[in-house]
Amino acid sequence: MDHKAGYVNIIGNPNVGKSTLMNALVGHKLSIITHKAQTTRHRILGILNDKNYQIVFSDTPGVIAPEYKLQESMMNFVYSAFQDADVLIYMIEVGEKGLKDQKLFGRLKKVDTPLLVLLNKIDLAEQDFVAKEMERWKEELPNAELLPISALNNFNIDVIKNKLLELLPVCPAYYDKDAITDKSERFFVEEIIREKILKHYKKEIPYSVEIEVQEFFEEEDIVKIRAAIHVMRESQKGIIIGHKGMGLKRIGSEARRDIEKMLDKKVFLETPVKVKKNWRNDNRELKKFGYQ
Repeated sequence: MDHKAGYVNIIGNPNVGKSTLMNALVGHKLSIITHKAQTTRHRILGILNDKNYQIVFSDTPGVIAPEYKLQESMMNFVYSAFQDADVLIYMIEVGEKGLKDQKLFGRLKKVDTPLLVLLNKIDLAEQDFVAKEMERWKEELPNAELLPISALNNFNIDVIKNKLLELLPVCPAYYDKDAITDKSERFFVEEIIREKILKHYKKEIPYSVEIEVQEFFEEEDIVKIRAAIHVMRESQKGIIIGHKGMGLKRIGSEARRDIEKMLDKKVFLETPVKVKKNWRNDNRELKKFGYQ
């Protein structure tokens, strides 16, 4: 049997379930998941391997109208998904009206790349309404193949995999067959800490935070990690730390447990909070954080 391989890039509005889908397809939690918009900031690869194929999934940030340079960089990751895709997945949820970027949606309508439209969260809607939504999207994107799914409940996940294998080209593997992602352990440490901040803090706080692993020392029986939590204002620093340091302690203990599970090793985690004014609009800082 000929070996198949290719890039399957997932785009869509915030909170439609892109990260949940990729995690389900790959069988590992690679992308962090919260109920807040803009949880995914980077383009994250998840690699599904078999002796006969390698599917390189690409999770991207949700489509937004950028308000500052960080968001512009996030949207650049979305635009890049058009450039190297062997298959494009456009993910929508029941009742959704369309992409927030009409120019991008217009590009989607004209794309030559095989396009798979996944109508997600069908378990939350009546069957008649789902049928009407399927008809509506067939008219909106006649060049696409549509599938109703529930990424959270793994409904039609195997159908998606089989459909992708039909569409992917005959090609050797792009990555080692034991690879599951292109990101480093440091990256996932940063994402785990950010996930806890997204979970526990409201309003602007999670969107003003960036995590930077500054030290990562792996010893025989313990990993020592120093990960700075950067905020934009002194007031945000106080909110993160919390009364008598309880907020930061909660973030640290929850993150440490998840990092220990990921690394399968005891972890000592230090999370100093630092003020880095206006980092979201600073090109030099964004490049250092891997956004450009």
